[in-house]
Amino acid sequence: MVCLGNICRSPLAEGILHHKALKLGLGWEVDSAGTSGYHNGEAPHVLSQKIASLNGVDIALQRSRQFRAEDIDNFDHIYVMDSSNYQDVKKICGSRWNDKKVSLLLNESYPGENRNVPDPWYGTEKDYHLVYDMLDKACQQVIAKYSSPIINCTI
Repeated sequence: MVCLGNICRSPLAEGILHHKALKLGLGWEVDSAGTSGYHNGEAPHVLSQKIASLNGVDIALQRSRQFRAEDIDNFDHIYVMDSSNYQDVKKICGSRWNDKKVSLLLNESYPGENRNVPDPWYGTEKDYHLVYDMLDKACQQVIAKYSSPIINCTI
């Protein structure tokens, strides 16, 4: 899961997907990163933590990190939050780029529509709730798409 700073959207997406996979007994590794290193080592935004907690998802121990080119090799699929993140990941990956492994997360909920998850950074608590709901729906689609007893994923 990738967003710009890895403190608002992608930590929520990581937490939601990890929580859902764990509840189903899926052996998935789920991680998140940011395309920038602005917040390396920081915990998720306080409102991301609050909204996650209200929904039974604990993201308090997550720490921001920057996306690295080798991530394209280490994960089965990489979901990005918006088209800018997509372009940034493509640039970071360089010759390692694989467009079959990277997609917009909301394409799981709205196939082919290339919708962006809005960045709630400057928004209100309500905006974080709206983003959580979008991510939750998309993560449920990811679970439905990849949850097979014979599939172990790294996302």
